[in-house]
Amino acid sequence: MCQEAEAAARNGAKIIILSDRDAGKTRVPVSSLMALGAVHHHLIRCFMRTQVALIVETGEAREVHHFCCLLGYGADAICPYLVMEILGKLREQGLLDPPLTDGQIFDNMISACSRGIAKVMAKMGISTLQSYKGAQIFEAVGLGVDVVERCFDGTPSRIGGANFAILAEEALQRHWHKEVLRDAETMLVRMEHRGACGSDYDSGDGAGVLTAIPHEFYQTLLAEEGHKLPEPGRYATGLMFLDHQTYRTAESKFEELASQLKMQVIIWRTIPVHSETIGRVARSKEPLIRQVFVVPSDPQMSQDEFEKLLYLLRKRGSHSIASEDLRYYICSLSTKLVVYKGQLNTSQVWVYFEDLKNPLYETHIAIVHSRFSTNTFPSWERAQPLRMLAHNGEINTLRGNVNLMRAREGLMRSSLYSTDELISMYPVVESNMSDSGSFDNVVEFLTIAGQRSLPEAMITLVPEAWQNDPSMSAAKVSYYKWSAFSMEPWDGPAVLTFTDGRYVGAILDRNGLRPSRFYLTKSNHLYMASEVGVADIDPAEIILKGRLKPGRMLLVDTVKGQYVPDDVIKNEIVHLRPTDEWLKEVITIEQVLAGAPSFDIAAHLAKLEIVEDDKRLPMFGYNVETLNMLVLPMVKERKEAMGSMGNDAPLACLSSYNPLLFEYFKQLFAQVTNPPIDPFREKIVMSLASPVGPEGNLLQPGPQQCRRLMLEQPLLSLLEMEALKSINLGDWKSAIVDMSYPATKDVAGLVSELDRMCQEAEAAARNGAKIIILSDRDAGKTRVPVSSLMALGAVHHHLIRCFMRTQVALIVETGEAREVHHFCCLLGYGADAICPYLVMEILGKLREQGLLDPPLTDGQIFDNMISACSRGIAKVMAKMGISTLQSYKGAQIFEAVGLGVDVVERCFDGTPSRIGGANFAILAEEALQRHWQAFADREGDNRLVSNPGFYQWRDGGEKHINDPINIANLQEAARSKSEHAYAKFVESAENISQHCTLRGQLELRWAAQAIDIAEVESAASIVKRFATGAMSLGSISRETHETLARAMNRIGAKSNSGEGGEELRRLLDDEVPTESIRSAIKQVASGRFGVTSVYLSRAEDIQIKMAQGAKPGEGGELPGYKVTEEIARCRNSVPGVGLISPPPHHDIYSIEDLAQLIYDLKSANPRARVSVKLVSEVGVGVVAAGVAKCRAGHIVISGHDGGTGAASWTGIKHAGLPWELGIAETHQTLIVNSLRDRVVLQVDGQLRTGRDVVIGALLGADEFGFSTAPLITLGCIMMRKCHLNTCPVGVATQDPELRKKFEGKPEHIINYFFLLAEEIRSIMARLGIRRFQDLVGRADLLAPSSKPVNPKAALLDLTAMILSDPNADPRPTKEQPPFPYGERLESKVIELVQPVIDGKIKQLELEWQKIRNVDRTFGATLSYYISLAYNEKGLPSNSIHIRLRGSAGQSFCAFLAHGVTVTLEGDANDYVGKGLSGGEIIIRPSPQAPPEFRTEKSVIVGNVCLYGATSGRMFVCGQTGERFAVRNSGSTAVCEGVGDHGCEYMTGGTVVILGATGRNFAAGMSGGIAYVLERNWGFRQKCNMETIDLDPVSDKNDILFLHGLLSEFLEKTGSATAAELLSNWPACTREFIKVFPKEYRKALEDIKVKSPKFLQYQASLDNDYKEEENERTIVTRQHSVDPDPRVDDIEDTLPDPNMNSKILRRLLDKKKYAVGYWTS
Repeated sequence: MCQEAEAAARNGAKIIILSDRDAGKTRVPVSSLMALGAVHHHLIRCFMRTQVALIVETGEAREVHHFCCLLGYGADAICPYLVMEILGKLREQGLLDPPLTDGQIFDNMISACSRGIAKVMAKMGISTLQSYKGAQIFEAVGLGVDVVERCFDGTPSRIGGANFAILAEEALQRHWHKEVLRDAETMLVRMEHRGACGSDYDSGDGAGVLTAIPHEFYQTLLAEEGHKLPEPGRYATGLMFLDHQTYRTAESKFEELASQLKMQVIIWRTIPVHSETIGRVARSKEPLIRQVFVVPSDPQMSQDEFEKLLYLLRKRGSHSIASEDLRYYICSLSTKLVVYKGQLNTSQVWVYFEDLKNPLYETHIAIVHSRFSTNTFPSWERAQPLRMLAHNGEINTLRGNVNLMRAREGLMRSSLYSTDELISMYPVVESNMSDSGSFDNVVEFLTIAGQRSLPEAMITLVPEAWQNDPSMSAAKVSYYKWSAFSMEPWDGPAVLTFTDGRYVGAILDRNGLRPSRFYLTKSNHLYMASEVGVADIDPAEIILKGRLKPGRMLLVDTVKGQYVPDDVIKNEIVHLRPTDEWLKEVITIEQVLAGAPSFDIAAHLAKLEIVEDDKRLPMFGYNVETLNMLVLPMVKERKEAMGSMGNDAPLACLSSYNPLLFEYFKQLFAQVTNPPIDPFREKIVMSLASPVGPEGNLLQPGPQQCRRLMLEQPLLSLLEMEALKSINLGDWKSAIVDMSYPATKDVAGLVSELDRMCQEAEAAARNGAKIIILSDRDAGKTRVPVSSLMALGAVHHHLIRCFMRTQVALIVETGEAREVHHFCCLLGYGADAICPYLVMEILGKLREQGLLDPPLTDGQIFDNMISACSRGIAKVMAKMGISTLQSYKGAQIFEAVGLGVDVVERCFDGTPSRIGGANFAILAEEALQRHWQAFADREGDNRLVSNPGFYQWRDGGEKHINDPINIANLQEAARSKSEHAYAKFVESAENISQHCTLRGQLELRWAAQAIDIAEVESAASIVKRFATGAMSLGSISRETHETLARAMNRIGAKSNSGEGGEELRRLLDDEVPTESIRSAIKQVASGRFGVTSVYLSRAEDIQIKMAQGAKPGEGGELPGYKVTEEIARCRNSVPGVGLISPPPHHDIYSIEDLAQLIYDLKSANPRARVSVKLVSEVGVGVVAAGVAKCRAGHIVISGHDGGTGAASWTGIKHAGLPWELGIAETHQTLIVNSLRDRVVLQVDGQLRTGRDVVIGALLGADEFGFSTAPLITLGCIMMRKCHLNTCPVGVATQDPELRKKFEGKPEHIINYFFLLAEEIRSIMARLGIRRFQDLVGRADLLAPSSKPVNPKAALLDLTAMILSDPNADPRPTKEQPPFPYGERLESKVIELVQPVIDGKIKQLELEWQKIRNVDRTFGATLSYYISLAYNEKGLPSNSIHIRLRGSAGQSFCAFLAHGVTVTLEGDANDYVGKGLSGGEIIIRPSPQAPPEFRTEKSVIVGNVCLYGATSGRMFVCGQTGERFAVRNSGSTAVCEGVGDHGCEYMTGGTVVILGATGRNFAAGMSGGIAYVLERNWGFRQKCNMETIDLDPVSDKNDILFLHGLLSEFLEKTGSATAAELLSNWPACTREFIKVFPKEYRKALEDIKVKSPKFLQYQASLDNDYKEEENERTIVTRQHSVDPDPRVDDIEDTLPDPNMNSKILRRLLDKKKYAVGYWTS
């Protein structure tokens, strides 16, 4: 600057302007005073100062002192441009009152500043500015000599101080503090697609920003009002949401609380906002936002005391001020942090809050968040960030976590707070909190009251999956184990960002179910977000691109200015305490057994009656069906019993067969908001281990936390149970509470006995018992057993209420529980362990009687039972996305159906029970009935011979919807088209419905005058609202599948492909639409079988299957023997190789992921309607509202009673709710949220008659799905053998002989549907309704039945289910806005390449285009047009080459068609190459990346890449995220490292990995091949070996193939790793491991043996290569399965360096490992 100024002066310039206008993101402004001083003195020294005027143009100066300094050090004039521009902008925004003109603004500013400057001059007795300029009448305080001499020569600076380095650092910090806020705004706006908007399309679900307190900004603001802020840290501030009318009352109460705690409010400030910029819904609930500033009353108060009291003030205020009449919510109250948030969308935050736009607002940290509300409705208060964190995800175990936190409040003591102070903070978790808010409450409590560091608090609540990780250090395992003794995990898919002002970081859940990517820059800045590309960062500045790994933490210490890696911070934490020593206090079951008296099981069994005469069995509800269908299969096969065709038996609240209390409970499950887990393939994250017994004080870490009994799983043997009864270890003792009562007390005795049990349990806990055993062993002829679930629930909640629950273990010893659902209910309602003694004794007795085959030992019986039940419990936990039993216990993840309020409030508090029902008297009567049946003085029926038909129909037993009479009547009607036969069917079906379903408990309100049926909408129109269910080819036969499709196409309705893809001959069968066998609805399920661009392009509806009614939350598996050639062809697989459908969609871990998949599918077929299939459960309405906000056009609500090809009886019987509850809740919720007009609602689940359809419509359904009924018309006789492949009528089998027995015809289905439609018309006529649409939502035409089938049914309250809003319009006919694709780069690209698609030119290579994260699903719509024109063949290779630079949005190149090549320089987000359909993807780092950027260490693509890819190629020069190539079934890929779960469920294709892998590699992999480079990265230990073999790479074919592929990879990406390997070829092949699935190897062997055509096929490919290579022999990519594939001379594998590149491409383009299909 000095040299330039001097040169300008010498070159004749008369004015030199020193300007900082070019300062910005990449340029740091130099202090205008420093620059001026240096130039001024330099020009003096070179005698040029008087030759020029020095004018300063600066955005820095804005007040009188600034101007005086500049004038005093030589400025001739000053232009403070920024302050003028801000004032002008404020006027434009209507925020300047009065709205002055530019001239007035300047004049007023000049007037004020002139007065101020004159005043400063006058202080020194100077009267003219000419004399003041350059006079330097200042003293520097704390400024270094080097700075003064250079810039302010002659100015006194007596104590030295800051040098140029410090001043430069401060300037850089100021620069970056401003940039942090600007980048935060950019990041938030670019994440708009991850949030949601309400019905007005303008009210967000919530968004905000958390920053450090901008002290200078607040100081300036308050100074203008005459207030002076203390120094930073000595005051606290925060924003409050108050009511516009009552805010003074709330503020007064707050001030009073502050005064009581020795603090005072110095000022209240109204936050300036722009209400006009937000949506109508948000504005209707907009609070008055007030900011409070609080200081200690005593200025000498210590900082620690001030912080302590602030937390007390915040908690007391939250507990005592807020009420129904007084709105009060405090966003934060901190000395370091402040939160600005609201019910806003991402683009509104900075517009709404005026403060955030002020240039004085500076921060060194920022956390931004955009909310997509699903489990709760959006509100201002629930917006995030919260006080210490922002949360993306779900806490699935919330209810249990909150209950246990409440229970701990009676135990906790603190060295920081007195007991009274602690009590005033309780409850720790405040009322009406979301899961995120609850978590925030506990983090705040642990860090302040518990005095744990923030990082330690986070890993306490969100520990890694440490139980099954052999690579974890012993110290870390010890720490996590100790931590588990004091706090159960808050489990669920989540990424949590957090800060306390010093630390800022993030932690990811143990299974890595949320995306978290970060950049580290040269300037030591860290950017982390759910996506890359959300901030504009020069690639040359980025030295590392990473991802947050499962269970890992990302941390920055802003005090030390350090990025702290996960291993460093955790190593520091785990060594804080001697946890190894503390763990020696743990009690094991082995210790208990060693100290217990002996127990002779044989002698015990000898005393028991034979099984047939054991009256305990009928007393506890056992029957022949229980033993044969549930218990014995578990013991023999070590897994749960299987069933099929759904649940058509009565609900427990309607059953007359005395169901156990367990039957009233339905398991909840994950759908949309979070994913279920695969508990088998991903068992590394699952754990059934749990400590039980008294907890230590959470706030005082120590060995006392470890004095608990550790159980590896929750079921106890008879030996273990007896040992625990007599436990005598230290101060451990047990107490038994009897769960039976005298039969003479009859019905009235039950409630008083519950009181007695609660009192005994409390007394035992207070008397020092560490274990309370709830036992029904005393039940017998004179004593009636109380339901173990009821007794447990009552005692558990009683102990919580009296703060004693965490002081004892609750163990249930019961003869009642015998199946997985029973155990899950007991654990879910608080049991620490269970001894199901009766089932163990029965099995032992059966063995003694010679009835157990094979005759297992007691140990084997127990082990097998444990294995089966452990798998089952893990599966139920996993349905809800819960990984650890410790978190599942007490979490109450159930809904009660038909249970009275009195029972729920007393025993199951917090459990939803929406329709009321059975009270204590009813339940007592059912228990007494079972007891009477067991012990009545009569012969015969009190023995164990009854079979009530709970699972399969039995004459005289429990009712079933699909009983033989119904089946026969329906088949007769459908085949004969007989109205008489149909009338008989309706009569029998409706009679059964009254005994089985909720709709059977409703009556229709007929019109006073019926209308003529001729006026009613036609049957032909009504049937178009029908659809057949999603039954895959595989679950049913091809003949059945095609008959369904043809029938529905004939009547203009829709059939569903199911999840198995669709054969090409059917996809393209549309010449005669009414005879087509193409399914109009194409399903996209978790398996992604056959989901290609062509498949999607031929859909009318695309249905996303989130859950299945018969087994929600579960996956599926098609066994290899069912995978025929035609099924394999549909699913891009290999005949004979089993296919797994994982429980979750691996691209739907959250609601925003579902929104992305909907966007993907709409991009892949813009014409199709996207549907989302949900299953009825409590809260499904809120979920459906979220789905509507995702822009789905159709939602299916399935009932719990849907059919299935195969599932465990636990899933069939005990998961999901009746569709009546689901459709009513969904319709009502959408109405309330003004979203009903956006979607069409469909319902399915055992629909049979016109009455069923009409009730569905009245409750809110527009369309109706049928599955079982159409199958029955085609011949199904409900043998429930679908899972065995033995269907005797050819409907649900793949056996070619059995399929010949299929006799169904399309006419059978058509006849049934038209008979059904005519019945609907007759009902409509009686209701006085002409148009079917006018039925929808008219619940006012329903009433509870006046003739309930039994006393229990009479207690049901269906009022809420049949609520109706007469003003609501449910018709989705309003003008809908177009699907929000946004401005798409792809649209421009399609326009450019259209000549290639039209065949006008053969090839086109586009110039480089800029891509951003908002450019999502790039390539899918282009592929749609290609697929429509060219079907599955696509274009010739490399017809279109698109070149991009930047950060690609989610689903980059999804469903990319053959003939398209896309090269990206930069990085990409999740789901790259999803459904890849023949295209080629090349991703490499930016060429501007600095030398220190290492591709093999950096993550350049996100999670779940190549999900469901069927063909094509992908080259990634860098690492990938989690679940790379999940369900790959035909593509080829190369990358330089992968995260956890790589190649999961893979069925075909080839993957080459040139770097480290994460854990659980190849889980569920059944096909394809992976080659993995292993360089002491522990690959073998990270593999899931259940389905694979690990072979050396020694076969010539493999080596040649690898060389060719790596050569291409090097050519296309410039990979340094590939170059290094090829330079050492072939010696480096010894470092590769070949991952070869066992089942795939066997299938290939079988094909070679059984099908000579396989060899001909292979030879033909060989000949192709020979011809093109001038007789050089190149092997095909069919894999060698020779017994000895060794290479005699490795040099033989070296390829000809002159190999024609075209031949290499053809070689590599062959479908790897996907065999052709042959018939022998």
